[in-house]
Amino acid sequence: MHPQPKYKNSAAFYDVDGTLIKINIVHAFAYYASRHASLATSARNTIKTALSIPLFWAADKLSRKYFNEIFYRSYEGQSEDRLVVLAEELFEDVIKPNIYPRAKDLIEESRRAGCRQVLLSGALDFTMKPLARYLGVDDLIANQLEFVDNYATGKLKKPFVAGATKADIMRSYAKEHGIDLAESWAYSDSFSDYAMLAVVGHPTACNPDLRLRSMARSYDWPVLDLDEDADRASSRRPHGLARVTPRRLRTGKAD
Repeated sequence: MHPQPKYKNSAAFYDVDGTLIKINIVHAFAYYASRHASLATSARNTIKTALSIPLFWAADKLSRKYFNEIFYRSYEGQSEDRLVVLAEELFEDVIKPNIYPRAKDLIEESRRAGCRQVLLSGALDFTMKPLARYLGVDDLIANQLEFVDNYATGKLKKPFVAGATKADIMRSYAKEHGIDLAESWAYSDSFSDYAMLAVVGHPTACNPDLRLRSMARSYDWPVLDLDEDADRASSRRPHGLARVTPRRLRTGKAD
């Protein structure tokens, strides 16, 4: 007989960029920009993307919503078919090699405990679908580009998946699927995802930036560092889905 899942009405919500993978949405856009039939166009797009990075960085620091409006405007005019087809190559060439070594173990352990697995990403849905399939999660919630006549308008469909909006999305998801958020988990690397972490009973800072690491220490939240080989980390895995004391979970990076 198989053991009964411990958490039947719980979910584990994962931010993706910086949490489960080492790269972010700018890397994905740069890949698309460089994959053009014309070498000259590819070179021109790559240079244009590189020059835009400081603008993207400044917009992200100002407002995640403002960043989304500026960043996704760069996709305007691109074919939906091309974007979807290249997403598989993007996964194999860029995303898969940059999955944190312990990410899959974390998800597998959570699944065995009976939690519903949900990726909650500000990236575009078609770029995340191959990753969601590879990790074997139950659901993917991500940003969606608006297309008209098969071409991107450069605008996102609402709701935007970013910042405090993630908490609202999680509440709606929990209501729809009968999930108890008080008995659920959330994982993120960024202070900007504070609302996402605060809405669940078991928030976990995962590969955290300095502000989130400081907050985790203040609130006594568990801290996970997934950037190490899974075999080496086997004795320090987050048993009990981050229910163990924070001291046992703070591995890899110094506080």
